[in-house]
Amino acid sequence: MKIALIQQPCTNDKQENIERAVKAAKKAALKGAKIIAFAELAFEPFYPQHKNPQDRLTLAEPIPGPTTERFIKLAEELGVVFVLNLYERDGDKAFDTSPVIDADGALLGTTRMIHITDYPGFHEQDYYDPGDHDAPVYHTEFGKIGVAICYDRHYPEYMRRLALQGAEIVFVPQAGAVGEWPEGLYEAEMRVAAFQNGYFTALCNRVGKEEILEFAGESFVCDPFGQVIARAARGKDEILLCDIDLKRIMESPAKRWFFRDRRPELYRKWF
Repeated sequence: MKIALIQQPCTNDKQENIERAVKAAKKAALKGAKIIAFAELAFEPFYPQHKNPQDRLTLAEPIPGPTTERFIKLAEELGVVFVLNLYERDGDKAFDTSPVIDADGALLGTTRMIHITDYPGFHEQDYYDPGDHDAPVYHTEFGKIGVAICYDRHYPEYMRRLALQGAEIVFVPQAGAVGEWPEGLYEAEMRVAAFQNGYFTALCNRVGKEEILEFAGESFVCDPFGQVIARAARGKDEILLCDIDLKRIMESPAKRWFFRDRRPELYRKWF
């Protein structure tokens, strides 16, 4: 099976960004992609670069809403699964949210980022409420999908939760800036998560220079043995295509040994 990570820069024109994303998705589907994922806030500027928004809710949209409806129709047309990431408005709250749409156009649900940070260039506590949807795994036509939105990937307990619920592929919509973390750390985290949990990880990063930050790109995919099996370029608009074999999951060290030898009766006493 082939998956695609759409690594594209954003302008301030949301509709223009969506149209470019639709064209890229159609191109990926023509090349055989069955699951297509996008980066964090893929269709709009990265708002948390700035502190103290005047009215954050005016920047967000409901789910279902205009963007999800567009991709629901596209999923039906192309017969593909979409993993999106949007700035969601729900009542008086706002979330960093990934809707997952099945290949028949069904909106399977939403993952909301749970852990919310604040440091220069990433003033996310000014914009996002903490997610309240746990860590769902979606049973799609092409596999069992989990989503770890950007900052959530730093929490091993979150990544393990997805594995315990049967995730076969964990998609990571990210907004990772150039020089934000030590060289190679993004890759190391995803390799270790894939290896320890026995699933594929697929990190899709923003790319391009925005007002304050420059996003790195370099999206990549890891197999359940901790190997990087596909990587996009740094700083480039790119569709990263990767063939994955879900049968390899049961051969991984995590599925053969690590989960067999767990001691969950002890872990409850540790926290």
